[in-house]
Amino acid sequence: MTSVKEQEAIRKLMDFLQEWDSAHKVARSHILNNFIKSNDGKTEPELELEFAQGASLFLARLTAWLRMTYMYSTCLNKLLKSIGIFLSAASGRRYLIEFLEIGGVLILLEILGLNRLKEEDKRECVKLLQLVANAGRKYKELICESYGVRSLANFLATSNSAEAQEDVQVLLDSLGRGNPKYQNQVYKGLIAVLPCTSPRAQQLALQTLVVMQDVVGEAPAVLVEPVLGTLCSVHLDVQYEAIQLLKALMTCQVRPALLKGLVALLTPPREKAFTFYDETAKDPTTLCPREPMLVHIQQAAAAKAIGILAKESAEVAEELIQLKVVHGLMVAVGNLDHAASQRHASISLEYFVRTFFFVEECVKAALGHTLFQRFLDSPETWYTKMDPVKAEELVSNIVDSPRDMARMQSAEG
Repeated sequence: MTSVKEQEAIRKLMDFLQEWDSAHKVARSHILNNFIKSNDGKTEPELELEFAQGASLFLARLTAWLRMTYMYSTCLNKLLKSIGIFLSAASGRRYLIEFLEIGGVLILLEILGLNRLKEEDKRECVKLLQLVANAGRKYKELICESYGVRSLANFLATSNSAEAQEDVQVLLDSLGRGNPKYQNQVYKGLIAVLPCTSPRAQQLALQTLVVMQDVVGEAPAVLVEPVLGTLCSVHLDVQYEAIQLLKALMTCQVRPALLKGLVALLTPPREKAFTFYDETAKDPTTLCPREPMLVHIQQAAAAKAIGILAKESAEVAEELIQLKVVHGLMVAVGNLDHAASQRHASISLEYFVRTFFFVEECVKAALGHTLFQRFLDSPETWYTKMDPVKAEELVSNIVDSPRDMARMQSAEG
């Protein structure tokens, strides 16, 4: 026998559900508003008390309406927030299971891929997926098995909302931890973000890759080109994160390929670097600074990265020398079209000169006594007084041919 009080609560619940069932869009929107205001932050027992032990009946209606209307954005934001109240309720694991049983994860991931929907709605989807992931390993696996990493990586790369991108980063970071079966999938998904046009997405992906590196241990060869590619970003925070990742990768098998790639960036093909000037000469109204500008930015960032990596490891420094880094740095120092290349290359070159006697001898021979002394006295500014003739000599130098280096290195020994 139920008490009078319980019967009254059940009657109120049935009236509420009937009101929902018969309501149209505007009325349902009003109901959702009231539900969010009254129940945000409530626990499972509190929600059950509110709904006379029938909260699941309302959740079932919410998820059914979501499944029918998500493609048309009908009160989507409020609907997702209402479902979030159930999924985030303390002790409310059963709500999560009920949501998953109707294919909730697949619906959320599909919403992320719909171009016509609002960014704020997609952000709510990411928050719900985070609640799912927070429930444990098997739930992280469910998201990954549903091609969630691909959907999230794509949303990260294409989103125009910095807040949404940060939420995706948190979720991808979560999926990459305590999820050994799919951690490599998450890692590769982040790599796929690197070539995108969003600097914020690149920065967040690089940050997460650095964090994941300890978990993954090794890195695939496919990582090399995208990471080096981010060095051409005009955004210094992207360059910074790329260099942090390069530092983390120096213990991996991809190190030789990364170092070789960095040295190669110091000497871009000259026809590529001069594309802008050739085109402008043909037609002064044609402005296409993008290609040469990126080549030079990448050259400067590579010179900076090389100095940082060399200072952290003598072994890395020696490998770079074998890869003809001295020649590359002198080419960059001679790049009169990009002062940043000259500055970073000069600072890195100074380290090699002061650390390895045979490098000092080679550079001194290339610069001549007077210019070499200016270089040692002020590596950050000496190149500003360099004339075009000397710059061309540096660009054309062959001071560290393997034969010359080997001879001087053995003489030093």
